[in-house]
Amino acid sequence: MKYVYLLESLDSEHFYVGITDDLRARLQKHNAGEVPHTSKYRPWRLKTYVAFSDEHQAYAFEQYLKSASGRAFAKKRL
Repeated sequence: MKYVYLLESLDSEHFYVGITDDLRARLQKHNAGEVPHTSKYRPWRLKTYVAFSDEHQAYAFEQYLKSASGRAFAKKRL
C-alpha cells in the first residue's frame, strides 16, 4: 500500500506533498528534522492522505499534486 500525503506546517503557510509506505514513520521523520526539505518549517501536521494499492497510480497522483493544477486542486478540495 502506498500513501500520498499532504502535510501542513503549523503556521499554515507551508505545505508538502510526499509518498510513503509507512505514514506514521514518515511524519515522525519530517517532524524530527530528518528530511532536509521540510526541516526548517516544522512542526508538521498531516492534512490529508490517500491510500493506493496500485503503485503507479500513487506516483502519478503525487506528481499531479506537485503540479500547478494539482496544487490548486489540493488547496480547494483537500
